[in-house]
Amino acid sequence: MSKDKLTNAVGSPYFEHQDSQTVGPRGPVLLQDFILQENLAHFVRERIPERVVHAKGTGAYGKFTVTHDITKYTRAKLFSKVGNSCKMFARFSTVGGEKGSADTERDPRGFALKFYTEDGNWDLVGNNTPVFFIKDSKKFPDFIHTQKRQPKTNLKSATMMWDFWSFNPESLHQVLILMSDRGTPHGYRHMHGFGSHTFSMINAQNERTWVKFHFKTRQGIKNFTNEEATKMKGENPDFAQEDLVNAIEAGDFPKWTLYIQTMTEEQAKEFRWNPFDVTKVWPHSEFPLIEVGEMELNEIPVNYFAHVEQAAFSPSHLVDGISFSPDKMLQGRLFSYPDAHRYRLGANSHLLEVNRCPFAVNNYQRDGFMADSSSYKDRPNYYPNSFDNVNPDAAYKNFEYELDSNHVANFNRNENDDDHYTQPGLLYTKAMNADDRNAMINNIISSMSGISGSHRDLIINRQLCHFFRANIELGMRVAQGLQINIDANTMNHAK
Repeated sequence: MSKDKLTNAVGSPYFEHQDSQTVGPRGPVLLQDFILQENLAHFVRERIPERVVHAKGTGAYGKFTVTHDITKYTRAKLFSKVGNSCKMFARFSTVGGEKGSADTERDPRGFALKFYTEDGNWDLVGNNTPVFFIKDSKKFPDFIHTQKRQPKTNLKSATMMWDFWSFNPESLHQVLILMSDRGTPHGYRHMHGFGSHTFSMINAQNERTWVKFHFKTRQGIKNFTNEEATKMKGENPDFAQEDLVNAIEAGDFPKWTLYIQTMTEEQAKEFRWNPFDVTKVWPHSEFPLIEVGEMELNEIPVNYFAHVEQAAFSPSHLVDGISFSPDKMLQGRLFSYPDAHRYRLGANSHLLEVNRCPFAVNNYQRDGFMADSSSYKDRPNYYPNSFDNVNPDAAYKNFEYELDSNHVANFNRNENDDDHYTQPGLLYTKAMNADDRNAMINNIISSMSGISGSHRDLIINRQLCHFFRANIELGMRVAQGLQINIDANTMNHAK
């Protein structure tokens, strides 16, 4: 077997890798030792800015296969025929923790998918929950600040979290999910994934249908209790990473089944809630799940940094036949995600292997940091021109539609849409069993016990009001656990 030569970054072989060039055996190091310079300079630049959210994560490549016909809803080429398949990449993550944090923390989990389709890359960037804490992206920086570290102490703060949630009852649905054992999933293989937002599909007749995406784990739901998650944080803070890697390398490839929910434009106008509100779900009894396909993860990337850390997902990465909706959180993400990639990875992050479209890319973007000209070489950098054969295809024209209003204002997100309690109440009474409810209440009590300072009682009482409005029993049990005296007769009139 032939041996590979050791080389520097531009391919020049060298021998002295371990000993610096000096003046005499004990003399000073020479500036001319360019190998020393190159290795040290590269070493201190090996880290890039970590993601502000979703910093701790793992990823894998796999395959998506269409198993059911949904061409009545979408003209997307991927879904044009049963049996179609494409390569894909998935990244799972915690949301609030830093890159070195434990991946069993109580936190939502990111569920980001990249499909390499013949019509371009399609990214579905969601979570392991069907809802979110807020419904307007203008509130996102404030919300995330409460999930990070307190500016003075640099410590996580239960006071900040519950103060924000108590001022924003729209968060209650997601808070109850987070405080249940679903907030501490047993790794990434045993959780569902959701696009969360409402998206749209456009079919061959140029008809639009509103849609939600659901990925159901084939491994079965499995969660840690709060005690088990806390214990695992100390024993193995990389549990979820190790679990996924070990399973795939052992040939136990995890799978998820993709389903969609659909809603017509007429149904959306008549629906009792805003169908584009990401703090709410569409009831399955009214909008049943429709099976679409199967996702299998079967390959761990050969280099974590190159593939997982540099993966860049955005809900703006759409393909013909799949589009967005008026969801205010989604609309904000269409800007903020690509902007984050430009900051973290540079203007040419799309040229990195994990992000690159494996099919044709023809545009007039050029230059910038880390530009790779191998695909366009000396082709013109302007359009129209007399030299290339690139032409816009009218088949990909944007879907045209009328807006319901032409009045511009900063509309109150909750005006005529302030039912923050019905769905959390149904989650508590219908979706959870007795064990689920007990675990969630204990977790809430444990978390809220960490609220401190002069405004402690104010924050607790404000949040208790939300619990009572969702369900009297829920409010009473949390209040009792926090040793807050509540008049049960008065609370009977809370709803």
